[in-house]
Amino acid sequence: MSSIPDSSDSPHPSLSRDIPSEGSDPYQLHSLHKLDSSILCLAANDQYIFSGNQDNDILVWDKKTFELKATLQGHSRSVLALVYAEDKKWLFSSSGDSTVRVWSTITLKPVYIINTYTETCAGDLYSIAWCPTLRTIYIGCQNTSLQWFKFVSTTDSGATTPNGTSVRKAHKFFDSYPQFDRRPADLNANNPQTPIPYFSSEVPRLEVPSTNVIESEHFGYIYCMTVLDERDSGITLVTGSGDETVKIWRCTPSGPSIVHTFECNYGAVLALVAHGETVYGGCQDGHIKIMDLETRTLVRSIIVQEGIDILSLSLIDSDLYASSANGQVKRFSGSFDCTASWHAHDGIVLSSLITGRTDNNNYMLVTGGNDDNIKVINLLYQALNTIPDLLVFGPDLEHRITYALSKFVSIPSVSCYLTHREDCRQAAIWLKKCLTQLGAKTQLLPTCESGSTNPLVLGTFTGNQGPTNRPRLLFYGHYDVIPAPQEGWTSDPFTLDGRNGYLYGRGVTDNKGPIIAVAFAAAELLYQRSLGVDVVFLVEGQEECGSINFSAAVDKYKDQIGHIDAILVSNSTWISEDTPCITYGLRGVIHCSIGICNQLPDLHSGVDGGGVAEPMKDMVNLLSTLMDKKQQILIPGFYDHVRVQTQEEKELYSRLATITQKPASFMASRWREPALTIHNIEVSGPNNSTVIPGSVNSQISLRIVPDQKLETIANSLCQFLKTSFKGLQSPNEIKVDINNLADWWIGELDDPWFKALECAIHEEWGVEPLRIREGGSVPSVPYLEKAFACHAFHLPMGQSLDQAHLPNERISLNNLQRGKAVVARFLVKVAEMGGA
Repeated sequence: MSSIPDSSDSPHPSLSRDIPSEGSDPYQLHSLHKLDSSILCLAANDQYIFSGNQDNDILVWDKKTFELKATLQGHSRSVLALVYAEDKKWLFSSSGDSTVRVWSTITLKPVYIINTYTETCAGDLYSIAWCPTLRTIYIGCQNTSLQWFKFVSTTDSGATTPNGTSVRKAHKFFDSYPQFDRRPADLNANNPQTPIPYFSSEVPRLEVPSTNVIESEHFGYIYCMTVLDERDSGITLVTGSGDETVKIWRCTPSGPSIVHTFECNYGAVLALVAHGETVYGGCQDGHIKIMDLETRTLVRSIIVQEGIDILSLSLIDSDLYASSANGQVKRFSGSFDCTASWHAHDGIVLSSLITGRTDNNNYMLVTGGNDDNIKVINLLYQALNTIPDLLVFGPDLEHRITYALSKFVSIPSVSCYLTHREDCRQAAIWLKKCLTQLGAKTQLLPTCESGSTNPLVLGTFTGNQGPTNRPRLLFYGHYDVIPAPQEGWTSDPFTLDGRNGYLYGRGVTDNKGPIIAVAFAAAELLYQRSLGVDVVFLVEGQEECGSINFSAAVDKYKDQIGHIDAILVSNSTWISEDTPCITYGLRGVIHCSIGICNQLPDLHSGVDGGGVAEPMKDMVNLLSTLMDKKQQILIPGFYDHVRVQTQEEKELYSRLATITQKPASFMASRWREPALTIHNIEVSGPNNSTVIPGSVNSQISLRIVPDQKLETIANSLCQFLKTSFKGLQSPNEIKVDINNLADWWIGELDDPWFKALECAIHEEWGVEPLRIREGGSVPSVPYLEKAFACHAFHLPMGQSLDQAHLPNERISLNNLQRGKAVVARFLVKVAEMGGA
């Protein structure tokens, strides 16, 4: 050993070169949040991300959907360290309660409780490391001791404490308090502590024996450690401490022994990561120490940011990610150049890890902070800002969907405002490019000669399997959205924000999210050479303002669209949060505006009140003639053709009432019964309490159902309003206009395509979908059925609380991914049917 130079002195610190690559800002996939609980540590396996929290819990997040799957409870103080043991499928957790707990990552249940050596309280357990070869867990303690527990076999429970309760003892130093005050110096201490019932006496309790303790080899808290399990020289444990040293230990079945000490001399060593023979140590004052284990030399010292604690390090290939107390994360290359830097958290970055995904080789950087957030960064997209790079098929397809949707949502395609006309055109152009790069043949179709309305996007995925006379499915959607005033939103409505398994942004559920999901479903099958159906996308840009000129444009370009065998729509939500649905009916709608005026200027009620016929009084009296006290619409013949509710419908509504906890009559009134709504009354003048307005306008709508005739009801409404107004014998004038119309739609439940879609939903979700109807209207659906002489089918992807048209519109990432899977299954089934 004497032949190896001991270069403990740190080399001269150096700033790395700052050479960020083009487009180096990271792409954030998602954020996970739990209120008022700092994220102190992280671990992951193929299926889950585990976060250890300040409030004593371990949260289990699904890697694919980012939903919270479980909460592991048992620790009585903050969870300070987590380690996943792949060989055992165990999760180790350590805490301020001086225990290490072992959890099964398969059942998410407790397996063991390990008490640290009881003679001297270990205090907070800041770090742990698992060695699979030796089947040993190493524990770094607040009292400066290094402890370890060896599992002799998978069934050996070791030494068990009698009637063991996992209670942390008061330590004469760490938990001292003035005798006269009787309050702990540590305001966060829980002495005495109450055992958590979740850990019953049935969970085996183990204890670190006295022989497995090394006292005071470090002269400070052991903040971090890592095990190098496959080195030529054997198993190595590396520990970092508040005494400004990094110690190297050789580990054998009898325990660890010290072989070398690196003097870092720049504050406490708070983070460690190793690759091969190189160890990186993050220090309290913002330095990273790079140590070579073979030569036992400090080869480099990088100043990340002077005086800012480095609390976590993560490494993949040659890229090192350093997370700091100022919320910054920096990436360093293998030549120690800073190639990226970004503000990850509003506060301190306390933890980080790099983890792969189950279904591919792509990796994610996960960071946790004291802002209660976990940020998930997809490392694949660090330098990708363009669609051509993004939409190449291969690993991480599902996260590419999220990325594509983020670009789509960022375009504020609000069709009802002229100021957003160009945004709508840009949304159409973006979607055309997206479909092209996914493999479709695309074009934009004008909806009027002047170009004053938003274009249609036509894209065709031509099947690459089966006969030339393949079935042809038309997918209808709309790229326009309604306005999104900032009030009520917790994030920018035109910036996709992923939080706790949901994607937030205007249009994510209505209708941009479903468009992207269906496009990727068709593209994935095309890429796999398994697309046996031609999928024709017809996406308009004015659905939210009445589908202006849509039917005329479709009639004009019908030959370019081609023959269609069926129509798929995805523009609604489930009736609950948990059960998938299939929609088979929509109400129609008639929007009507009423204006009453007296051809006089606005007057003062104190001067002219009682001397003129007031338009407001006429409007109130006129609107009151539309319905009786039982809310029945009084238009003659209005209910003549409304279908009688069948016994089958009654049974369906009874079943849905059980699921939604709402009366069956509530469902029926929303879906299969007509309704009248008075939307507003607007007046001329300053709208104060002394003005008699000279003109008054009101907007009303009628929702109609099968088998009411749209044009007949619209004409009857106009005639009824004019007749009722004439009966008021008012000298004022009335004007009635029908603004737009949309017919009702009812699906064919016995159609083979409907059965195929229902079966695809069942296969993907594992439950029979609920058959539901919608109270709203999609004007283009009944029109398209008539235009192409085929049936339409409606697949809702959103959940009942997705807030379409409201602040904080969202869609579940799980629903988006599985919606894509349902469509792919559906397309395969239709191809097998041969268009039957």
